[in-house]
Amino acid sequence: MPEAAHKSQETTKTLRAWGEDEPEVLDALLPLVYEELHRQAHRYLRREHRNDSLQTTAMINEAYLKFSEGKNVRFESRTHFFAIAANLMREILVDHARTKHRLKRGGLKSDLPLLVAADEKDFDLIALDEALTRLGKIDAQQARIVELKFFADLTLQETADVLGISTATVKRDWTVAKVWLHHELKK
Repeated sequence: MPEAAHKSQETTKTLRAWGEDEPEVLDALLPLVYEELHRQAHRYLRREHRNDSLQTTAMINEAYLKFSEGKNVRFESRTHFFAIAANLMREILVDHARTKHRLKRGGLKSDLPLLVAADEKDFDLIALDEALTRLGKIDAQQARIVELKFFADLTLQETADVLGISTATVKRDWTVAKVWLHHELKK
């Protein structure tokens, strides 16, 4: 069995044990997922280039604390775990951005750049979060796809697996959601 497949199975087994009310398993889980969490956190922080006070390790530590507070969390797979991790990191970044804006007292930027690609570097995270919340009220699946593709950097297939839908549906909804977000962020 290839190393990556073995590691994925070991991670899934550990995640399931944690979901079965074995909280001590979280300490065994961290070494299995740390590298990927670090990559996700670094990617988020690189995008939010205006963020000069939150470091990758601090973000992972905050996510770890949020995970350790979780009750009755059941993970279906390694991919499912990283999808939830993406959601936690989004929350951490948005909370951090809101705090920075409050401290500056300058408010938010009014002219938001276009969000069209997953590698866009110059965007307002708070505005994106608010737009995703609005999209979620209109089409929860599209909002979830954006979160998984943009924040978790999942592939079309991984996103489809997490949501239990076809890759064609993911591709279509991803395209529609990007157009909708572009319109919303231009307002």
